Amino acid sequence: MKKQIDLRLDQIDRIIEMAWEDRTPFDAIQMQFGLKEEEVIRMMRREMKSSSFKMWRARVQGRKTKHLKQRETEVDRFKCSRQRGISNNKVSKR
Repeated sequence: MKKQIDLRLDQIDRIIEMAWEDRTPFDAIQMQFGLKEEEVIRMMRREMKSSSFKMWRARVQGRKTKHLKQRETEVDRFKCSRQRGISNNKVSKR
């Protein structure tokens, strides 16, 4: 049986944003929101247009930076341009 995680709209938006970022690993999403890679994929399929989902899947498939175990050592951290405005997964007022 699939577990149901209740997420607010702003949390879903943040997960989608993190999933699109090249250097944000699925492990970071799991640590912050409790969603495994398969659950993120299911959510992306549900929340996005079909063409956007296909484009995202093609982009993410096999990408080493999306999986911590496959990353090279020089890729250690990525800071998004809005990182200062984010605290505890809440986007502060802009």
